[in-house]
Amino acid sequence: MDVPLEISSMLYAHRMAESENAAEKSSSGTVARKIIRKFSMKKKRENEAAAADGTASNTSPVSPDTQKSPTTEDGFSWTNLRRSFKLQSKERKEIFKSIPEQGATTSTVMEKEITNDTYNIPPSPLSVMEINVLIETAALKEAYLNILSLEKEIKCEQETLGEKASPVKLVHKEKDLNLLYNNLKDKVINIVRQSCAQPSCNKELLVQVAGIIQDKEKREGDVEGVGEWRGVWRAAIQQGVKETLGKIHLYSYEQNVSCVGEHLELLGKKIVELLEMVKAETLNLYPQNFQVFETCVSSCHEFVGEHLKVLLGKVTELKDYNDMLDFAIKRYHSEMILGSPSLQPEMKEQTSLTLSDDLLGQIKKLYCDCLQKTLHDSLNSVINAEQEEVWRKKETPKRTKDGIFLISEVYTNVCEMIKKYSDNSAKFDENLEKMAICKCMEVLKHFPKRFEEEFSKQSRSLLGSDLLDCCLWAGYHISYINSFSSLKEHMEGYRKKCPGQVEELVIKVDGLIEHLRKALLEQFKVEIEPYLGGLMTKNWFNTDADFNELVNRIDTYSGYRKLMKHPSAQTFANDVHYHVAKGYIAKLLGNKYSCKGKKNEEAADKINTQWTELNKLFSDMGSTLDWLYPLGGHISKIIEQEHEKDIKTVLTPLVENYPDISKKQLSAILYFRDSGFLKFERSPAIQCFNELKHRIDNGKTENTGKHTFFSYIKV
Repeated sequence: MDVPLEISSMLYAHRMAESENAAEKSSSGTVARKIIRKFSMKKKRENEAAAADGTASNTSPVSPDTQKSPTTEDGFSWTNLRRSFKLQSKERKEIFKSIPEQGATTSTVMEKEITNDTYNIPPSPLSVMEINVLIETAALKEAYLNILSLEKEIKCEQETLGEKASPVKLVHKEKDLNLLYNNLKDKVINIVRQSCAQPSCNKELLVQVAGIIQDKEKREGDVEGVGEWRGVWRAAIQQGVKETLGKIHLYSYEQNVSCVGEHLELLGKKIVELLEMVKAETLNLYPQNFQVFETCVSSCHEFVGEHLKVLLGKVTELKDYNDMLDFAIKRYHSEMILGSPSLQPEMKEQTSLTLSDDLLGQIKKLYCDCLQKTLHDSLNSVINAEQEEVWRKKETPKRTKDGIFLISEVYTNVCEMIKKYSDNSAKFDENLEKMAICKCMEVLKHFPKRFEEEFSKQSRSLLGSDLLDCCLWAGYHISYINSFSSLKEHMEGYRKKCPGQVEELVIKVDGLIEHLRKALLEQFKVEIEPYLGGLMTKNWFNTDADFNELVNRIDTYSGYRKLMKHPSAQTFANDVHYHVAKGYIAKLLGNKYSCKGKKNEEAADKINTQWTELNKLFSDMGSTLDWLYPLGGHISKIIEQEHEKDIKTVLTPLVENYPDISKKQLSAILYFRDSGFLKFERSPAIQCFNELKHRIDNGKTENTGKHTFFSYIKV
């Protein structure tokens, strides 16, 4: 066995010498050559010692000329190598005859495998330390061949032993083999990982890596490349991509307020650069079945998904969430990144690279939550701005472009906010738009109440003796009535997207508008109360001062009404009309004054004149309470009658048109006409009234009155 092993060692030394020239191209060549020279010199000394003892091999001695040949190293020439092959062949035949049958079979299998292998495995491996040095110095092919040689050596020993217990030495060899494979894998991982950043620095090593993996898969029968070695390679690619893309720094908000948007822009550019580099420099270094481009793309995609999750835990601003949505939904699959023309046509086959619905859903949800908080703060800012810039400075409300209506910037500001959020979310997708609008409506429905509370506190001080402040107070109410009416109309445009939320908002806005309108009406009531109190008295009979003041107040608020938009203006005009009519008639029914002598005709004429003037005022104001217009005429006709029996002829229209009038209220009208009426309980007027009410109640007389009026007047 010594002779063929020695010849094989010589052959291996020659192969190592040949590989030395290739090793010079890499940084690891120097160390590898030192190992080769050391090994060759060791063999030379052994041959010289054997010659001195007379135990030299049957090979011919090496001539001095051959030792000096520039084409050989360590005294080996091609001529001697050919002789060695012949000697090896003859000697092996002799040696195989003396080997037991089992051993001969094993050696024959090994010899056949060596012939069929992609790589020529050395018959005896280097030491574990020497192989490890080869791994460390990136002499991957040599290291792998020696590991295979060690693996075969172990296999032969195991087959020779059969079922016998393995000696300790063999166990140690198996541990060394596992250690060397693990070290080789670590080296492969390191080389592949670093290639993601600079593939041009180790192209030859990448070729060796691919060859080693392919050879190992062939030996293990891993035809589909799904085994451990391919998995190690893929993990190295993923790690290299992660390290390369992870170098993009994320600045803090103190350094850059728009850091997330810029960070993602740099990330997109780096992905394109990385994949362009893989396509140009790395793709041809691997066999096609490695799918190196596809692996790098999927690694980039995996990094993006994980990185976006990391960013979600850091960002807090709406702009940052917006940048993340823009990157994930619009830019990532566009020509900016994965759809870049420079990555085609290889990228066209990557049809499954979509971010998960869970991730996109999480980004959308956090975006909408942040939108909700941002809008809430923005609406508070609107109130604060109105307080600082309008109420405290007593700024006069602005008018619409046509100069007709009072308006506030509150409406403009709020509508612009909602439109901005709606349009921004719509550019991503319809679902996000709907989510964003619903969040906006939920926040906005609380705004009317908060606005009313602050406005009420700030506006009370305006209701003093200063007439200008009172007018300003009324102007603010009208401007906000108009603004929130317009706001409601604008929000109706979002009803299809979220009908429930819009309906809730409309209810809240209607409530605010009604409160503002009623506050204006209550202030009108307060202002006219002193002048209503002077009606239907002896002073009223003699002067029109109180009535004229009443007319002035009505005229002022009629002017306010003209500054108010429909339908609030219509409602306000009707409310003022109803309240004045009720207040006027209530004073007549108050039993505070009774005409004497022929004064009833004068009183009736004055009532008719004043009621006609009021009708004209409210008609100009736009009141639609037409059914109130005849009331004053009906009552004045009753009052002007000279004889009580004549009242029956004018009583019917009053009762039929205002069927809720009571006998007590009619008695008050008759008392105003003549205080002596209270002495005649069975007067013809009362009897006629009772008959009319009875017929109306039993449906025998048409009830033309469909409105309630007298029921709200206490007598």
